[in-house]
Amino acid sequence: MLFLQGTPPTNAVSVALNSAEWIFPTCELFHIVGFGISIGTIAFVDLSLMGLEFTPKDTPRLLRATAPWTLVALVVVLTAGLLLFLTNPLHYVYNSAFQLKIITLFLAILFNYTIHRKVASSGLAQPRVAVALVSLALWLCVVASGLFIAFVPEPGGY
Repeated sequence: MLFLQGTPPTNAVSVALNSAEWIFPTCELFHIVGFGISIGTIAFVDLSLMGLEFTPKDTPRLLRATAPWTLVALVVVLTAGLLLFLTNPLHYVYNSAFQLKIITLFLAILFNYTIHRKVASSGLAQPRVAVALVSLALWLCVVASGLFIAFVPEPGGY
């Protein structure tokens, strides 16, 4: 784990990523826009599942139309997020908000590509609202914990 050695920014990866002022904000821009697109497309499907935005019969069509956008945006989010992580890996590894974000991100992606997708693409009537609410709650936790990363002090304080 070479990228975790030393205190940031003494390891080579952190130094390279922190060497230009524009790298971190650019990665953050792609990370945030990617989240906006991916969570936005998932929220459209969730609203359809709940019958609030579209009719429930439109949900499978809406899922098919938004799936490529969701996938591409998630790839952008994960790529930019990895680069952000590598700018100061020790800070993130020990940050409880970051740990919560990673756990909820994993659960949200897993839920989205298993249960959520199955219910949204089928005509099942019963669990639609519950599935949509769980999906929205997971993505809300991802975003909220991501926002709090900056406010959790490093071990030993700042």
